[in-house]
Amino acid sequence: MLSLRRKRGPGKYLGLPVSIVRLFNEGYMANRVVIGSQWGDEGKAKVVDFLTLDADIIVRFQGGANAGHTVEVGDQKFVFHLIPSGIMHADKVCVIGNGVVLDPIQTLAEIADLHTKGINPEGRLFIANNAHVVLPYHSTLDKAKEKKAGKAAIGTTGRGIGPCYSDKVNRIGVRVGDLMDERELRPRVEAMAKVHNEEFTVMYDVPAIDPEVVIKDYLELGQKIKPFVIDVSEYLYKAVKAGKRLVFEGAQGTILDVDQGTYPFVTSSNTVAGYASCGAGLGPTALDEVWGVVKAYTTRVGNGPFPTELLDETGDTLRKIGNEYGATTGRNRRCGWFDAPVVRKATVVNGLTHLAITKLDVLDTFDTVKICTHYECDGEKLEFIPNQLSKVGRCTPVYEELPGWKQDTTKCRSYDELPENAKKYLQRMAELVDVKIGMISIGAKRDQSIVIDAGLAKGLKL
Repeated sequence: MLSLRRKRGPGKYLGLPVSIVRLFNEGYMANRVVIGSQWGDEGKAKVVDFLTLDADIIVRFQGGANAGHTVEVGDQKFVFHLIPSGIMHADKVCVIGNGVVLDPIQTLAEIADLHTKGINPEGRLFIANNAHVVLPYHSTLDKAKEKKAGKAAIGTTGRGIGPCYSDKVNRIGVRVGDLMDERELRPRVEAMAKVHNEEFTVMYDVPAIDPEVVIKDYLELGQKIKPFVIDVSEYLYKAVKAGKRLVFEGAQGTILDVDQGTYPFVTSSNTVAGYASCGAGLGPTALDEVWGVVKAYTTRVGNGPFPTELLDETGDTLRKIGNEYGATTGRNRRCGWFDAPVVRKATVVNGLTHLAITKLDVLDTFDTVKICTHYECDGEKLEFIPNQLSKVGRCTPVYEELPGWKQDTTKCRSYDELPENAKKYLQRMAELVDVKIGMISIGAKRDQSIVIDAGLAKGLKL
């Protein structure tokens, strides 16, 4: 077992002991996928930031600016929507893959913010030339559709992600490479306007798209992001051949996956580990491990079924202690107890090899804690969250109650230092979903992390 301690000075790397860079088996060149195992907001950014210490390249492979990843380093807080959080490491390369829908305005704003904090991303940030572009009318259409839907609204962020993915699959989208050449951009924007303007004016009563304005503005944006744009698939292929270690960073969570989630209350992309290959332009043989990030309880932003949701004082307490407000929207997150059927589903569809458990410290003050072990639905015992939306809504969670630990875990820096009841809770989580624990987070800071070696992780699996 290895642990982190907050130290600075000679022999340290980003405030950590140099040895921590070799967290995992010496000589093992693992490429790791990090995905959310619940409804998103599990704390993936911190886990990615930590695993980046053992990597060379960090790849964002799906989603768009509807994701908000927050990392705290020292006294600085970084909120990323598109750029991988690994950009904070001066010797790491970050890649935005073709599976992402890119908002150039948001990307340039994040680049500017990094500069104000003394971080230069030039030469270390690359954007796929075949990633699709979020255009202004995508956001307009997103908000108009939500407004028209009324009570049936999905609860999107309004960032235009769904409409952009729709244009992608309808084969009328604009890709990053098109922004560099008017001969490519003009016919695509004009065709897009022809398809959407009647929809805008007749169905949604919003202004029509002016192709000339879009073409002018986005050719200018194209020149600003041009230094970062490359063929990502070729770049990553050569990196893998050269023995570079990769971390693939997902957005949202498994139960928001457009295929595997609580459809239609899902995001517009595939959030599962298998899409890391598609969204980065690499074959699946490049993927070695899949780390599922899991909160010690459960949260959800937006509409849709949530079997373990707590609409009482306990839910309010979880929200307050855990600061459960969306990094992108600021919306209250809905809170509930840990839901094993949800994480079992994530285990199966992602092929999880490790759990990274976050926010254990949020439960420090509870007298007792509960775990949903399974559901009961129409007289049937269910161990996995169902695919049918109406069936999820009829599920009754069945809980197992465990004693709380009533101790501060935020100062623990090894598994052995954790309270006994906290260990029992972790062991039960791992046992119920049949995945070993690789890491435990007990605070927002980088050093508030406990790494468990293979032997101890196997012990936790039980």
